[in-house]
Order: sequence, then C-alpha cells, then structure tokens
Amino acid sequence: MSNTKETILSRLRDNVRETYDMPDLGALPPITYADPVAEFKQRTTTTAGAHLIEMVSDGDLNEAIRQAYPDAKIIASNLPGVEAQLNPDTATVAELERVDVGVIEGKIGVAENACVWIPQQMKEKAICFASQQLVIVLREADIVNNMHEAYARIASTPSYFEPYKFGTFICGPSKTADIESALVYGAQAARGVTIVTLRDKDGKLPNTSYQVH
Repeated sequence: MSNTKETILSRLRDNVRETYDMPDLGALPPITYADPVAEFKQRTTTTAGAHLIEMVSDGDLNEAIRQAYPDAKIIASNLPGVEAQLNPDTATVAELERVDVGVIEGKIGVAENACVWIPQQMKEKAICFASQQLVIVLREADIVNNMHEAYARIASTPSYFEPYKFGTFICGPSKTADIESALVYGAQAARGVTIVTLRDKDGKLPNTSYQVH
C-alpha cells in the first residue's frame, strides 16, 4: 500500500507519448494598464463582486459607512476616526463573531483581479473573516497593475509582517459554487465587501473628512 502512489505515477510516466518544455515565464510580460486605478475600480464591481465607494476631500467616512450599512448595530475597527463599538485590538474572537460591519485598511490594490493585500494590523484578525460585511479602505496611490508588482512591494516592505506574521489577499465577498452548482455568498467569510478608495495627497488615512460620490 505504501508504494501505491509511486506505482500510479510510474505508470503515468511510462505512457507519456509527448513531452513539452515548460514555458519561459520571463518572456511573458506582466499585464499593465493605461489607468490601473480605473481598471481596479471596474473589476471591483464586476470580477470581484464587491461594492465601491470613491472618496474625495471634504466629506465624512463614517457617514459613508452609515449610508452603506444603515441597519448595522455593531461596527468593529481600529482605524483612527472610525466610529466603532468594538476594537479588534481589545475584543475577543467571540465578540467579533457578532460584528455586522468590520472596517479595515488595505495596503495594496491589484488592478488585474481587484484583490487587496491586507497585512494583519490588529490583534484579532478574525475581523477580516467573521464580519458579516467588510469595508476595506484603500488609497488610490497604492493600486498597482498586477500581482507581480504587488508581491514585489510586499517583499520589499518587512513592516507588513510586524508585529504580526500574517497577511492575506481579499477579493470581494466570500463565495463558492461547489454546492449543487449554485453560487453561494458568505460561505467562508464576509457576505459582502465594500472597497472605499481614497484620493488623498499626503498618503495618510484621514481621521474625519471624506465624501461619497
């Protein structure tokens, strides 16, 4: 029984009639866009199946969250200026399981697939997965063309893994089509995701004013 795997693989090798060299991935240039920010926003609402809020100066981030989720009773966040009932730096995992809306910060947006890189910036990362609805705040200046650029930035930024050794890409709401060939949302994590893109100049998250449009 211990050799069953090797026996199967050996038989497969013996019956291979044609072989092909692996392609030279270096000869295939990564995809780029004339406007990666516009591409990211378009794919956010199509490919990723998420909602999009674009924010500019002179508005209110908290009001935008309230408008997007008017029935939310429990909001969790550790971002400065976000009005929340729970803080994932002090709340327990059990408490975060009751969260209606989690508000977190994304560090890199990827135009080719609308994924957002989220390093763990809170004690309990359960907020990223246990929240019923997830709001990801992302600066437009941090949107790149493709995963190659995203991984290069991650590799060159050790602080993404301090003090916690964890990060993840999130691309829209959790979904699966394995159940009777039906698409189901919220199977493993958030039922819905809203990406808030920030058009700012100083590279810092605002404490107060942003406007939905």
